[in-house]
Amino acid sequence: MKTVAFHTLGCKVNQYDSEAMLELFEAAGYAPGKFNEKCDVYVINTCTVTGTGDKKSLQAVRRAQRINPAAAIIVCGCLAQRDGEKLLKETGATVVIGNARRNEVVSLLHQAQAENTQICAVTDVTRAAYEPLFITRHEGKTRAVLKIQEGCDRFCAYCIIPYVRGGIRSRAVEDVVREAACLAESGYREVVLTGIHLTSYGRDLKNGHTLLTVIEALHAIPGIERIRLGSLEPVIANEAFACALSKLPKVCPQFHLALQSGCDSVLKRMRRRYDTAAYRESVHALRRYFPDCALTTDVLCGFPGETQEEHAQTVAFCREMGFARMHVFPYSEREGTLAANMPGAVPRHVREDRVRELIALGNQMAEDYRKSQLGTVRKVLFETEKAGKCFGYTMEYMHCEAAGNLIGRTVDVKMTGLSEEGFVGEVCVIL
Repeated sequence: MKTVAFHTLGCKVNQYDSEAMLELFEAAGYAPGKFNEKCDVYVINTCTVTGTGDKKSLQAVRRAQRINPAAAIIVCGCLAQRDGEKLLKETGATVVIGNARRNEVVSLLHQAQAENTQICAVTDVTRAAYEPLFITRHEGKTRAVLKIQEGCDRFCAYCIIPYVRGGIRSRAVEDVVREAACLAESGYREVVLTGIHLTSYGRDLKNGHTLLTVIEALHAIPGIERIRLGSLEPVIANEAFACALSKLPKVCPQFHLALQSGCDSVLKRMRRRYDTAAYRESVHALRRYFPDCALTTDVLCGFPGETQEEHAQTVAFCREMGFARMHVFPYSEREGTLAANMPGAVPRHVREDRVRELIALGNQMAEDYRKSQLGTVRKVLFETEKAGKCFGYTMEYMHCEAAGNLIGRTVDVKMTGLSEEGFVGEVCVIL
């Protein structure tokens, strides 16, 4: 039996796409292999959000070629969408696919092999329809990523994603429910809703469906215990949205609100569609209805023209918000974006200094949040086991370890201490 191995870079959407393609290969008779071992086919699902993503994607291609020079190489995803023909020539890949035609991955490979040629199957995604991909499982056995949306039309000044993912495409609610029900029947208890711009779900539909429509539909599926939301824009987190979510007990009180900068002048240059006042009100709305919720965010350091004072405003704003976790990145020039031609480039060593300062603040806020939860009782869905201990996550997405035979179970756990990643807990009652 032939084997296929995947290496996935970047976001949860890529993780979903890779799983869907893997299941297509398995349906065609391939066995899943490990990327660091000899396989017949290697699939590299690339990322191009930053220069680092580009570099790691190409390194993965070269690593696969070293492991088995005779293997077929498939390069797909965002970097492939951006530089398809170039990648085909420079890497010698068998097939290059962008962010469409992934459901044809097996047939394209077989065509290339039968014709003893290379195929670049990158197509324009500007006005593409939603691509019908489907999964029946995901990594682990308790939580699955569920893709419900593709594309973005925000065109923030720094972001290449609208160019490589195309416009807004929303998945039909019926298809989302069908997949979620299948996952529930397979034993998955939590679904993580994801998309390139989740907040825009439904804007391209004519039936009035919104992200809230999807959440309410999933809430009614037996077996699904938790619905976790992917990254949201602050604009969606208003009073009405927060109030509606609070009436759905399966919704996890962990909200990732993308910030990027805590300085209004930088946000304006970034072409973000909110200011710090609007962001603050979104945070307050969520905390009114979910007092102990975990708020997480992304922050971008060193955007063109960012002064030390503007950076200081971001630091102060982040401290005020009291995030449970921050993902901090240095600005990375992306050719083709508006910011790539902006004046006032911030030196790389300054960007890195600012990153380190915000990471330190983020670590302190994360510890403060965890300390605030000590002594509380939280429901933990346990996923893995090692050396007599079980590990899982609270609804706030806090890591927890406890003793007992708990895999696949959701139990009440008292948070009694801090671990390096989260909490040490004691199980209250096992029914």
